[in-house]
Amino acid sequence: MATLSRKLLALAACTTSLFASEALVPVGKIQPQKMSEFGDMMSNTFGSPGERQTAKEPIPSRGVLPNGEVPDSPWYVNRHASTPMSIDELKRGPGDTNPPAATGTWTIVSAKTEGVTPGFVIEDAKGDKYVIKFDPPRHPELASGADVVASKFFHALGYHVPENYVVHFDPSRLAIKKDGIKGLTKKKLKAALDRVRKEKDGSYRALASLYVKGEPVGPFFFHGVRADDPNDKILHEHRRELRGLYLFSAWLNHTDSKSGNTLDVVVEGTGVRHVRHYLIDFGATLGSATHEAKSPRQGHENLIDMKPALVQFFTLGLHVPKWARTELSDSPAVGAFEAEAFDPAHWKPNYPNPAFENRLPDDLKWAARKIATFTDDQIRAIVSTGQYSDPAAADWIVRTLIGRRDKIVRAYGDAVQASTRKE
Repeated sequence: MATLSRKLLALAACTTSLFASEALVPVGKIQPQKMSEFGDMMSNTFGSPGERQTAKEPIPSRGVLPNGEVPDSPWYVNRHASTPMSIDELKRGPGDTNPPAATGTWTIVSAKTEGVTPGFVIEDAKGDKYVIKFDPPRHPELASGADVVASKFFHALGYHVPENYVVHFDPSRLAIKKDGIKGLTKKKLKAALDRVRKEKDGSYRALASLYVKGEPVGPFFFHGVRADDPNDKILHEHRRELRGLYLFSAWLNHTDSKSGNTLDVVVEGTGVRHVRHYLIDFGATLGSATHEAKSPRQGHENLIDMKPALVQFFTLGLHVPKWARTELSDSPAVGAFEAEAFDPAHWKPNYPNPAFENRLPDDLKWAARKIATFTDDQIRAIVSTGQYSDPAAADWIVRTLIGRRDKIVRAYGDAVQASTRKE
């Protein structure tokens, strides 16, 4: 294992154990930042927010160390690629010792009962809060498995993420808070749960995401800076850790990588009150689209994408893209997730992302070096945390991640050295 680690680190030639960072400035009052999901989609689909580079005038990433690495910061922490994590550490992710209490009442403090799947915020017997989300009825294990697995990968890659758990619970443990929740009654709660698939023993499987500690102050944008944060000095569209997130998202098929799935939190645990930046909500990774399985088109085209629409128009619908001809798993827990049609240079999220649009070859090579350090066995271990009941489903996801990793390394790394990842 030590020999393998040395070979992997040789591929990450720019990686170092020294990641100098500027001292943090204590922040004062931070105003909660709001955003419109629809407005964000429209502005990024039909506009070009942020400072955009051009082929003639590229803008290199800023805040980067001389060796090309990103320093540790409230945005990013160098982990697996700089100091290889053990299998247990990779499976643990941001934490695995704080699941919802296995006994006692889960008190619902807020709820969403409409839509395909319900969702709750619960407080367990320990007083901890969790977001509880269920899988699509026709796709058991799809979203909960993806959410947990992706959170482990993003943590190992260096991002701040919440603790996510696959949980199984008896519905009798749920109770509505004493002073009630507007619009939620026991009858409506039962009706909502009736839309969720039950396990054979009458329990439910769900995703439990532990509330991040600190004061939440809204999402961050992938362009500009936060005006009331003195530590936020670099335009987000020029941060390597956000530009490189493109390739990490491509690998894990995080098609919903947008501002709405981020969270800024004011923390004080390090002795300096500052804003820490989180990626959250990974239900739309791998083959999951959260409330349903992904369309095979996702990851290959934006939701609103004129170029493929014009191709279909001028070929009278006779052109069949490669993604439409690719074999997919027949497991409901996998969804549309494959490596055959995957092209790391042309992968697309649901709609354009300013930082992704500004990516340069150096940003992608930085990200590829990180991805290359994940061995087959490490990938398999992380996927096991999704607790897929069908071994064939887990195996498909593992093989797809390996295939996509290898394509990324061939595109941006050294293919000869990449072969040393095999165990």
